[in-house]
Amino acid sequence: MHNGLPYLDLSDPAVSTRGPEVLAARARHWCARTPYGLAVLRYREVGRILRDRRFRQGSHNWPDTVGIEGAFAEFWRQSVIGQEGAAHRRLRALAVPALSEDYVKSLVPAFDEIADDLCRRLRETDHCEFQEAFCTPFAGQAITTLLGMAREDWPLVARNASDLGLAMGIGAKQHEARFNAACETLFDLADHLVARVRRGVNRGSYVARMVAAFDTNGDCTHDELLNTIVISIFGGVDTTRALLGLGLSLFIDHPDQWQALRADDRLIPAAVEEFIRARPTTTWATREAVENVEMNGQVIAKGTVLHLLVHATARDPAICDDPRFDITARRKRHFGFGGGAHHCIGHYVARTDMAAALRALRRTFATVGYDGVPEWLPDSGNTGAVRLPIRYTLAP
Repeated sequence: MHNGLPYLDLSDPAVSTRGPEVLAARARHWCARTPYGLAVLRYREVGRILRDRRFRQGSHNWPDTVGIEGAFAEFWRQSVIGQEGAAHRRLRALAVPALSEDYVKSLVPAFDEIADDLCRRLRETDHCEFQEAFCTPFAGQAITTLLGMAREDWPLVARNASDLGLAMGIGAKQHEARFNAACETLFDLADHLVARVRRGVNRGSYVARMVAAFDTNGDCTHDELLNTIVISIFGGVDTTRALLGLGLSLFIDHPDQWQALRADDRLIPAAVEEFIRARPTTTWATREAVENVEMNGQVIAKGTVLHLLVHATARDPAICDDPRFDITARRKRHFGFGGGAHHCIGHYVARTDMAAALRALRRTFATVGYDGVPEWLPDSGNTGAVRLPIRYTLAP
């Protein structure tokens, strides 16, 4: 059925979702065959698919796709990401009001303080491994703030959330024991946090707001409450940690853009969005056809999984005249947070804590470059830096 389409071996760690193979396939057709289903490569088609109710969230089958089982696989299938219809709406009703814009804005002073404290330590030297020195502790302390935990408890949360992220890469199977153990640890933590709320501790946190929604709603089980807390921890730590490293690498490769950011802090929101367009940590959103669908003459059979490639669609020549990394350019919206009924619950938190990090970093680094060769996860599935050694000069 799809024999005339280009083929992309996204299971090959050497193939990048931003690479020449993907760009060549996009020039040939709006979609391509992959070992994981179809990759959708053009902007217009992704927008249509995200709005089309003939497609459901497709990530529920990721454990089967990469052959993993155990605690993480069960958690993932039962999560708000893995559910559809009434079950999905029920779980979103817990989390979405708890992460209201007003609530997230109230956390900005704490996020700024975390970033400033870490940057004071960066000022004690002129080099560091950026993931260890800034990205991981920043993401960890931001999420402990959200959860109503002590900031110094961040290593437990950050380490296990990062281990969960290994389940979302194309090499997931080799890390199965590690992310299953992390999943069990985070469920125990979520249970502990809910118990604290029930005892009257931790009254103003995201967890407390979730418990209040849970008590008011009455439709969800305790396990579903814990699951939704764990998925929030996972997304909150792993996305921010990875995207900060990816974003800084873009600035290192484009030093004029770093100077533009240093000169004008009003560019911070645009920089966050441009990170996601140019080097996304979640390289694709996923959907699955729930019936046979005809699109542009292509028949998509029921059950086909489609991966909507964030970079390829954001840099589609049909909507992007200049594919260079440019935080001053006006761009179409990207699909890095998905869309439709499954639009990312935590998108406002991600944008807000990333902005806090950039506010502090632009006041810290006058110039920044690599101090050795970075080590990256494969540029498919969920990606990011394993190690990002940098050297910098300090701003006054």
